[in-house]
Amino acid sequence: MVSVRTYIGLGANLGDARATLAAAVHALAAMPETTLVGVSDLYITAPVEVSDQPDFHNAVAALDVPAGPVGGSGAIALLLALKSIERAFGRVARGRYGPRELDLDLLIFGGEQLSVERPEQGRSLDPAKVTRFLEVPHPKAHARLFVLAPLSDIAPALIPPGWNETVEQARTRQETVEGPSAVRRIARWDRAAGYWTELPTTAAPR
Repeated sequence: MVSVRTYIGLGANLGDARATLAAAVHALAAMPETTLVGVSDLYITAPVEVSDQPDFHNAVAALDVPAGPVGGSGAIALLLALKSIERAFGRVARGRYGPRELDLDLLIFGGEQLSVERPEQGRSLDPAKVTRFLEVPHPKAHARLFVLAPLSDIAPALIPPGWNETVEQARTRQETVEGPSAVRRIARWDRAAGYWTELPTTAAPR
């Protein structure tokens, strides 16, 4: 089996978001022919666009997954698996940028640049996005600090396809736009325990 390194953004702001994201990491790792490579620190971030909702918990997981037999097929298969996990965690349809029981975003899929029509089962539950194409790398990842901060924990030197800077450089750039306080590091993934370990207050800043 040929595998490819992929990065998945995780977010939640309803219920026990920290526990949800930990359980989601385990669900990702349990996908067939998948290896969990790394998990970022856990961050609290302010909601984007719609401010009248709880803050989000965000993280990024790195996985090795099947590449698929032809170009794009592995990414589509992964997308379908992510949507299935979201539904299993109780994700329901709401307005765009609204609250989330669990949000799983396919950020990067190896060296592939894709823009392919989503199959019906892989379409977003957000009404404004139901007909959108799957675009990889995620078209807004380079401008979202809540993605760049955790992604830079596990892949700082990565230059995603189509980018002209590393993830760490993009994070630094976006911090000048949003301010470093836009994301707050609160916990570290304990691989042995399979859960988040609280960071001391003095260790929380970057």
